[in-house]
Amino acid sequence: MQRSIRSQHWLRYGFITLIITLAIGLGRSPALAVTPRHYTELQLPPAPEVTLPDYTRYELDNGMKVYLLEDHELPLVYGSAMIYTGSRLEPGEEAGLASITGDVMRSGGTQAHPPDVLNQLLEQRAASVETSIDITAGSASFSALTEDTEDVMGLFAEVLRQPAFPQDRIDLAKNQWRGSIARRNDNPQNIADREFQKLIYGADSPYARTVEYTTLDNISRDDVVSFYQQSFQPQNILLGIVGDFDTNAMKSLIEAEFGDWRSSAYTTPRPNFNPPTQLISARSVNSEITQAKQGGIFFVDQPQLTQSSVQIGHLGGKFNSPDYPALSVMNEVMNGLGGRLVNEVRSRQGLAYSVYAYWSPRFDYEGMFVGGGQTRSETTVPFIKSTLAEIEQIRTAPVTDAELARAKDSVLNAFIFNFQTPSQILSRIMRYDYYGYPQDFIFQYQKQVEATTIDDVQRAAQANLNPDKIVTLVVGSAAAINPPLSSLTPDAQVTQIDVTIPQMGG
Repeated sequence: MQRSIRSQHWLRYGFITLIITLAIGLGRSPALAVTPRHYTELQLPPAPEVTLPDYTRYELDNGMKVYLLEDHELPLVYGSAMIYTGSRLEPGEEAGLASITGDVMRSGGTQAHPPDVLNQLLEQRAASVETSIDITAGSASFSALTEDTEDVMGLFAEVLRQPAFPQDRIDLAKNQWRGSIARRNDNPQNIADREFQKLIYGADSPYARTVEYTTLDNISRDDVVSFYQQSFQPQNILLGIVGDFDTNAMKSLIEAEFGDWRSSAYTTPRPNFNPPTQLISARSVNSEITQAKQGGIFFVDQPQLTQSSVQIGHLGGKFNSPDYPALSVMNEVMNGLGGRLVNEVRSRQGLAYSVYAYWSPRFDYEGMFVGGGQTRSETTVPFIKSTLAEIEQIRTAPVTDAELARAKDSVLNAFIFNFQTPSQILSRIMRYDYYGYPQDFIFQYQKQVEATTIDDVQRAAQANLNPDKIVTLVVGSAAAINPPLSSLTPDAQVTQIDVTIPQMGG
């Protein structure tokens, strides 16, 4: 009997093994018979056409602008607000004020819910509410499950309308800033980024100034409350909601939470963005900012380093420049795998760990053209010369047909990734409204990239890249850089930059 059972087990096992073997064999045979094709032989479908989904835009009686986009794929609702404010509006002697205000709005809780209670209420619902203020805008956001939307929206409205700003949370935020100041020279690339912006915009410019111990000491709770009250007014806010909701029901909820919010007597410090109404046709845009240092070589000595962090460049422009599409194509010719800088400076000459040179515009103030990278101390000068030579080459010689095709394909193929999710789409719509750009700006840009020619790239490079204004900054070891930076040009003068951190006040 036992032998019979054992035989049945073996028969069953053998049958299953045979089936598995046949399945594997049948599954592998066709694959083994196919000859792999080279990637150039692959036929890929064209990129899908990008279109904007239907969304609702309206304005409350108090001036708050609202954008609603339904998306029922997941039971989630996301909200975001843009606020007309920014650190560029804070007094220079109180640098850090905007950042602290944006931080403590959330971390300090509300007048109805202290911080710990607010945190607990959100955690119980797997929800979040966040706030911050950067250079040109304030932001606030929330996320919630559909079933918790009303509760979380109420907390979100409290954070926007009734932040408590407790003194202990302001003190904590200031101490966190002090810790950041104490560590700000630990990373050489951070030094290069910070000091280069000062050379371009000026040390006192709101686009380059740094938070110091003294500026933190100048900030009081009254300053925080005043900065909040001046900025966070309903007419200064763009509110966007995307997710699993009914538009009419969401309108009622927004009206209940924000409809009775009225502006206070404080002066609204909305900056003059001087927005474009369309992509202008002129070849130059009047600059609102003057470059602080008109050329020159600058050096931060860090004797412990074995490599140099280099930044070179000058003042740039805005997104609404008519040359922006051609400069985007130029960026792709210069950068990334297959770009000139990587091929020549890094791969062929072996002079860099990383190398780049980008035209980097901003929405409503001049950005920068900035290049550079990291290299060994002893190759610092050859690296700078080679990078400058590639910048000059893009100005003086036409790009090839192959370079143009690759660069345009790269820009246009990346275009669709700006519209992957409803949240991305709504964020872009709001951002263009915030800075006064036309809603079809991105599509104007797309068409102009498609139409960009070899002559356009060279003309834009000649018009916007200015060798005479290029500032060169190196963070590295003076003893290890050989040949020295003074060998870059016959009459080169190297200006030392002192990055010593001012002592903390009493």
